[in-house]
Amino acid sequence: MAQQLQAAASSRVAVPCCSTGRIARPSSSARSSSRPGSRAAARRPAPPGRLEVACSLNNSAGTTVTKPAKLEARDTLRLALPSKGRMAEDTLQLLKDCQLSVVKPNPRQYVARISQLPGLEVWFQRATDVVRKIIYGDVDLGIVGLDMLAEIGNDDPDIVILHDRLDFGQCHLALGVPMGGQFASIDNLEQLRAMPWSEQTPLRVVTGYQNIARKFFAEKGFEHVVLLSADGALEAAPAMGSADIILDLVSTGVTLRENNLKQIEGGTIMHSEGALVANRRALLERKGLLEVCHELIERLEAHLTADKFYSVIANMRGSSAEEVSQRLLSAPGLAGLSGPTVSQVYTMGADGRAQPHLFAAVICVPKKQLYPAVKEIRKVGGSGVLVQPMTYIFDEEPARWRQLLDTLGVDPKSVDVA
Repeated sequence: MAQQLQAAASSRVAVPCCSTGRIARPSSSARSSSRPGSRAAARRPAPPGRLEVACSLNNSAGTTVTKPAKLEARDTLRLALPSKGRMAEDTLQLLKDCQLSVVKPNPRQYVARISQLPGLEVWFQRATDVVRKIIYGDVDLGIVGLDMLAEIGNDDPDIVILHDRLDFGQCHLALGVPMGGQFASIDNLEQLRAMPWSEQTPLRVVTGYQNIARKFFAEKGFEHVVLLSADGALEAAPAMGSADIILDLVSTGVTLRENNLKQIEGGTIMHSEGALVANRRALLERKGLLEVCHELIERLEAHLTADKFYSVIANMRGSSAEEVSQRLLSAPGLAGLSGPTVSQVYTMGADGRAQPHLFAAVICVPKKQLYPAVKEIRKVGGSGVLVQPMTYIFDEEPARWRQLLDTLGVDPKSVDVA
């Protein structure tokens, strides 16, 4: 298929649409730009080696590749990680923060290991391939963005989400609509749908998320939509005239605004961030995989929970530990996770013996509430406030672990995680 697309790009001929076998003709702008001497040709020369593939919204079901009847036998478990970009950097940093450093002896190799998890291979793959190889059982686990999971995974029943909030890669998938021209007064999705689109002049949407776009526009009742593909720089397409709007990832929205595009009400398709996912059959059949998942979930939950808090220690004046605790519990924002820990502070007396002097109170404070908490501590008699970062908060069995066992229908007693 890749060779076919490359050949089509150089000759501007029709190519099969989204593997359906139907013919997707080049858009009218593409046809006019290919005519020698045309104004469009002078204004928008076709970049070499690039092709816009038009997909009809109603005729792009795609072909289905049969999955293997059973998983390939192997002695090791496999975890797939993104190989490039910010997603790869954030993934490795998160694992390192969880004391799961990935060791890659040779930077040119695609296989690595985690010394704390013997028997687990780490494979570096493109984000799209992380999802594909989980689906087909080539790898057992993977970390990938929810956007890519939705696009490539396409609601595949063999994908199980173990943790959907890894706290990096946050963004959302949304429409980008021109600020001016015929779209100047378009502020919401209903107005966009009500525009006079037809079979001759359909809404042209350029996106790298064909499956998500197809579902979205169908669910929202759009009748005349053509999906176009492009290799990067989607924001330029409406200004060039090769598309009407875009559908792409948005982080801060600055790139959209700088290219005279706006987001509209109802035009946000989904929110995305990093997620840990697995192959359902592998979870049920591969020996030791559930135990590895339990450790991964516990480490991730403990670190991600702790990362939202500071440990605050303060000297407190008071007649007793109970009296100090009562003052802290009565003050806003000083109750901690399960209440303050109060203990006696001793100093050396004149007789050379340790004597009680003050009390030390330890509480967990949300990072965003640190300064208000410090002011409240002073109000209730605190001083000498120390603030420390927290690395882990290990609580009872993680809720996500219990949810995973329920999803798989596995008896908790059958998994040795002691």
